[in-house]
Amino acid sequence: MPPPIVRPTAYRLTPLLQSKASTTAAAVIAFSYLQGARAMSTAYHRLHGKNVFITGASSGIGWACAERFAQAGSNVIISARRLEQLQQLETKLIADSPTSLVHTGQLDVTCKESVDTFVASIPSKLKPIDILVCNAGLVLGLDKLLDVNPQHMDTMIDTNIKGLVYCIQTLLPQMLQAGGHIVNIGSIAGREPYAKGSIYCATKHAVHAITQSLRCELIDTPVKVTEICPGMVETEFSKVRFHGDELAAKNVYKGIDPLVADDIADLVVFATSRPKHVEIADMVVFPHGQATATLSHRRTA
Repeated sequence: MPPPIVRPTAYRLTPLLQSKASTTAAAVIAFSYLQGARAMSTAYHRLHGKNVFITGASSGIGWACAERFAQAGSNVIISARRLEQLQQLETKLIADSPTSLVHTGQLDVTCKESVDTFVASIPSKLKPIDILVCNAGLVLGLDKLLDVNPQHMDTMIDTNIKGLVYCIQTLLPQMLQAGGHIVNIGSIAGREPYAKGSIYCATKHAVHAITQSLRCELIDTPVKVTEICPGMVETEFSKVRFHGDELAAKNVYKGIDPLVADDIADLVVFATSRPKHVEIADMVVFPHGQATATLSHRRTA
């Protein structure tokens, strides 16, 4: 004969016990939240008072990085070719983060003399530079190699490769003395070449190689090196690629929720706020739905 089925007794908490249980649960949640917030605050506190130099700060990822670092209490040196946009960013940073110092100036990273002059103009209270974010970069056109415009090729090489090297060469000596962190904004195009992107892909492969080599060269110094390689990020990137054609730029992200500039800025701040012994060497980040440089799932409805 099978054993009798024992059904669990249903208990109902009295209102008083329900209240105590809810209070206890709320206390546990609040404690967990505060612990997490305290850990986050401690991590970002490492950025307080740091001097951060950002190239290409007039829009997109560079602009977002300036905002994030200022929010963390860092002082920011923002540079780009477009001075009017930089001045707008400076006004916003001063209003939103009044305790952070801001230095703004026009900079053409393709010219070594321009980089040297700009760095020399930085006030002494913002030196030495603790963090360098090499963000300035662009892509022009979507052409087969046979059809690449020579001027476009020169601009991409001068900006994406030479500009990055010039900034590192100028600022690295002071970092070697005081310690520092170099963050290079790469691209998935620096890992996976694709058709009609030969020159741009080549420049981002160069960024990857330079970053890797530099880390090896600095292994016995107090300078960290990080590369962050995004997939699709909706900024002015595609608009510049298609020479201002907004429809063509929008079609790049059609059917997918791309990354935005703030997503990448969050990663930059995360990488640079780690403890002294932790070096985030490399990050590749995609929007959900993108798997490679050319393979993405796109919604049709």
